Amino acid sequence: MKIVIAPDSFKECLSAIDVATAIETGMRRVLPAAEFVKVPVADGGEGTLQSLVDGTGGQFYSRTVTGPLGEPVEARFGILGDGKTAVIEMAEASGLELVLPHLRNPLLTTSYGTGELIREALNLNVSRIIVAIGGSATNDGGAGMMSALGVRFLNDTGELLPAGGAALADLASIDCSAMDSRLSKVRFTAACDVNNPLTGKTGASAVFGPQKGATPAMVVQLDKALMNYAEVIQHCLDVDIEHVAGAGAAGGMGAALLTFLEADLKPGINIVLETVGLKSVLTGADLLITGEGRLDSQTAHGKTPVGVARVARSLGVPVIALAGSVGQGSEVVYEHGINAVFPVVHGAVTLTEALESGKDNLERTAENIARLLILPGFDH
Repeated sequence: MKIVIAPDSFKECLSAIDVATAIETGMRRVLPAAEFVKVPVADGGEGTLQSLVDGTGGQFYSRTVTGPLGEPVEARFGILGDGKTAVIEMAEASGLELVLPHLRNPLLTTSYGTGELIREALNLNVSRIIVAIGGSATNDGGAGMMSALGVRFLNDTGELLPAGGAALADLASIDCSAMDSRLSKVRFTAACDVNNPLTGKTGASAVFGPQKGATPAMVVQLDKALMNYAEVIQHCLDVDIEHVAGAGAAGGMGAALLTFLEADLKPGINIVLETVGLKSVLTGADLLITGEGRLDSQTAHGKTPVGVARVARSLGVPVIALAGSVGQGSEVVYEHGINAVFPVVHGAVTLTEALESGKDNLERTAENIARLLILPGFDH
């Protein structure tokens, strides 16, 4: 019996590889002769770096870079098992979790550190860079990132703009003459699970600004700044980016990736599943086990369990999902290739208790699933 285990991480509890290992441990108690294949995955947000490096046998690198408020932070990036593909997770250098709640201010936060990570990856002679852009603390249109890569953003007197989203209101010209020449030799792919434009009611500032600390007044200010950013890009680079789907992702990081790096914007789950080769791994499989920390109605919108289930369904492989909690509307996943859902928490517990016992709960639930599989009459 071949069982493929392809879960996402359980946020704040276990990484995707740790989840997969716990599931295998539990099932192996009952099915010691089964073939287990672990494929840790993610949907392009937090954990994408870990999953892609783990899933391809790659290597992590750590560097000190500029954090969202200009402070030094330790951030990782990865080189995949092919030795030529780098993975940059924006949240590592420019993420919201790096800023204490009372200090969150997208007028000031910068994506400069993400550009520094890209520069470090270029030093390792990669030919492709995957950028996961979820979880950002910034609303600077990716100008910080591009500044780290040599692009100069200038005001009407030719001075460099300060960091942050608010400064883009004073942008008058863009000088790309010193942009790192190695960028033209690298193919960029961005994990982007939203189609928001750069500006307007559904743009970066209005939709994502409040969760980064923006007040209603700040949202208006930031939106006007990004409008000016788009106008200057149009004037200086002849690129009409303002209303392009995905340009507003990660505080406008999508706009920078499209404009300056000619990136392909793809759903994060698709990038991950293609990179780890899930379809190939599922060949000959009898069962796929997946999971995530919370499974609910949102799971159907680009989340890991449904993403892997769609691949499995195309090959006729049944799917079981495990979740730390199962929320309202979770039954929608049955329409997308998941055959059964099991919550792993046993009894009423606090969140802290659930997180602390995550590994044991996964092992126990996986063991019970395996016991179900060996009941008389089950075809395995």
